[in-house]
Amino acid sequence: MTTTTLSGATSTFARADPADVDRWGGKGAGLARMSQQGLRVPPGYIIGTPACRSYLTDKRLPADLVDEIGGRLGELEVAAGKTFGGGPVPLLLSVRSGAPISMPGMMDTVLNLGLCRESAAALGRATGDSHFVADVVARFHAMYAETVLGALDPGAGVAELVAAVRGDEDPAAVYDRVWAACAQALADDTGDRVPADPRDQLLGAVEAVFRSWNTRRARTYRDFHGIPHDLGTAVVVQSMVFGNLSDDSGSGVVFTRNPVTGEPGIFGEYLAHSQGEDVVAGLRTPDPVTAALAPAVLEELRTTCAALERAQGDVLDIEFTVERSTLFLLQVRSAKRTPEAAVRIAADLAADGTAAPGVALRGVSAGQVRQVQRPVFDPAEVAAARAGGRLLTTGIGACPGQVSGALVLDPDRAAALADERGAVVLARSVTSPADLHGMIAARGIVTATGGSTSHAAVVARALGTCCVVGAGELRIDPGARTLRVGDTLLAEGDPVSLDGSTGELFAGSFATATPAAATGALRRLLDLAAAASGCEVLSRVTRPADVAAARESGAAGLVTAIDDVLAATGHLDGLVAHLLEAPAAGADGFERFTDLIAQELTPLLAAAGDLEIGVRAIDLVADESRELLQQTAVTTRHPELAVPLGRLGLLEAQVAGLARARAAAGGGARVHLAVRHVSDPAEARLVRDTAAGSGIAVGAYLTSPRGVLTIEEIAAASEVIWLEVRALQAAMFGLPPRLLLTSEPLDDYLRRGLLSIDPRRRLDPSGGGLLRRAAGVAGSARIGVRLAGEVAEDTVAQLWTLGFRRFAISTPETRPLIVALGRAAGR
Repeated sequence: MTTTTLSGATSTFARADPADVDRWGGKGAGLARMSQQGLRVPPGYIIGTPACRSYLTDKRLPADLVDEIGGRLGELEVAAGKTFGGGPVPLLLSVRSGAPISMPGMMDTVLNLGLCRESAAALGRATGDSHFVADVVARFHAMYAETVLGALDPGAGVAELVAAVRGDEDPAAVYDRVWAACAQALADDTGDRVPADPRDQLLGAVEAVFRSWNTRRARTYRDFHGIPHDLGTAVVVQSMVFGNLSDDSGSGVVFTRNPVTGEPGIFGEYLAHSQGEDVVAGLRTPDPVTAALAPAVLEELRTTCAALERAQGDVLDIEFTVERSTLFLLQVRSAKRTPEAAVRIAADLAADGTAAPGVALRGVSAGQVRQVQRPVFDPAEVAAARAGGRLLTTGIGACPGQVSGALVLDPDRAAALADERGAVVLARSVTSPADLHGMIAARGIVTATGGSTSHAAVVARALGTCCVVGAGELRIDPGARTLRVGDTLLAEGDPVSLDGSTGELFAGSFATATPAAATGALRRLLDLAAAASGCEVLSRVTRPADVAAARESGAAGLVTAIDDVLAATGHLDGLVAHLLEAPAAGADGFERFTDLIAQELTPLLAAAGDLEIGVRAIDLVADESRELLQQTAVTTRHPELAVPLGRLGLLEAQVAGLARARAAAGGGARVHLAVRHVSDPAEARLVRDTAAGSGIAVGAYLTSPRGVLTIEEIAAASEVIWLEVRALQAAMFGLPPRLLLTSEPLDDYLRRGLLSIDPRRRLDPSGGGLLRRAAGVAGSARIGVRLAGEVAEDTVAQLWTLGFRRFAISTPETRPLIVALGRAAGR
């Protein structure tokens, strides 16, 4: 067997490059940055991600890595002034994961590592508190047994023994008693044992963290968030500080701004006499950090948070421990935030000068903007429910949103029922990483315990899922599949409604409505993104009433299609049946078509006012048209309709109808007509000649590689050109365009490795080359990109980089696209 060598696989906090996140992970890079800034960080070192990848390949730690870990341990003893596995002051360690991309709660941690009889006795002498020693021993043994050895209930029956230990007992005897009880519980559970040698403990913990990269929950999280599986995790080995040491000790998590609302000022929670896992596990409900910390510690924390936020230009999530009134920083990372908070924070960071516009925009995604637009409960129904006693309980709002769904009490059933029934609300006493699949499937999550930094809250914010935590009145019986609040008993499957802003849980369901207008923060964000990108975005509309929504979304113009307008007004079926299906549609038939276009487009052009509006000519071969017509035989019986200009009279009627609509709307509309599927310059010239003298600008929609290859000549005969990215991508892959708007079968194809790129998310390199050619065309024609479906940020970034600055998309996706373009400009 070949032995892998990994020279230079580790680094101390003082020497690691904070910019090399791929190597040292987010946690390690953050600790390195804070250490090098002179902040109070317990000393430690990092084992880089290459070591993880090597371990996962070889299933063993390389010998030189083991030696390097031992060497770093010696350096850490000197830096900390403590001794690993002995006294007089023992060095205990935390061993934590730290991936390049944050995956909160998804991988393993071991705390209080380094305990043996000698170090436990030294810890007791150093602290003067044998009860503390008993607590630390029990915590370490249980965490190591669960994390490294896979025990299910490693601390059974030990809590009572620890509670009975007095502070003045002999610490060595206490260690013997507690360790023996823990070891017996573990032996009864799995037959395994925790190593007594601290150095064996350390190597076992490092391997466990590496293995946790490929657990089911970690892979599920990466699949959901699109994180590559080949990154690996770093391991952070750090000197322990003890929040469970005394009453003036504790642990907490603080955000530099409120991650739920985006409000400025520190926001977080603190749990006195606790270690960090007590806070994030949600087993105890913590106190607000501003009320629980001593004034001097709180002021130091505020000052530190402000300095870190200014230095990094982002809202941060900081884990800290207070040991005997001294503040220590244990982690810093970009804060997970709700969509509402992300919008406000990005706008505020740019406005107050904390971050440059491009940097501020990195903190908000197109998906978050999309969620801010989501429907909300009917206020009248909510008021009636409160008055009628349907309000069950109120907890802590952890992630905004308003959802109704079937109550489910088990993550497996949540995942299954979501496929059958749609919306489900998952209720748990407390969540753990093992619940992730159910949390992803659920539309809402509610827990009985925990605060806004608990596992449920953090994961829900990362998912953008409505969440309420700390609803202490809930009594959940998983076996009976019931939830009780006071005298009210609900069974699994009953409808419930959850408000992630107010923290309220209601019995029954509510109707929902779309918010009438964007928030002021969203408006400021859109202005910021539009200025950064230098792009104009046109929104797709069908009815006059759609124009107001498009304007509100920040659209610089509008696009529509004649077949869409006629379908919306109930005329498309009749048009095909009575005009085009006739053996020979004469002038009278097309004149009636002209009248119809003028009649239905006049109100739309009038509503558009000063906005540019692009009109796509009728297209009877598109997937959408076939769906609207509910038939596929039109082009079979009339094959001339399958080509753009097969019946020139049809184009003439559309030009004439549009010209009459423009005049009827006041004559000031900036309108153009574009014909779809143009692929030859001769077609473009005929379109131009047909519209000559009408006052209507004309152009083409290009949907084929050939059309793009001849774009220079087509542009010479056109005033406007639209490139349909979905159609071009589909053509490059030989797929029907409609498949690029669905999950299957492409998701399955990608899972099986049959496609090297997801055409719904990124441009194919061959298609990108075509588009690069199109973006570089000089001349008077305005060239834009027509997008369909949800905004894919990678695709948008590629298009912006290619040089496109003009886009069209549906109105619901206009805001997400504007933000995605701003983010692309700031990359």
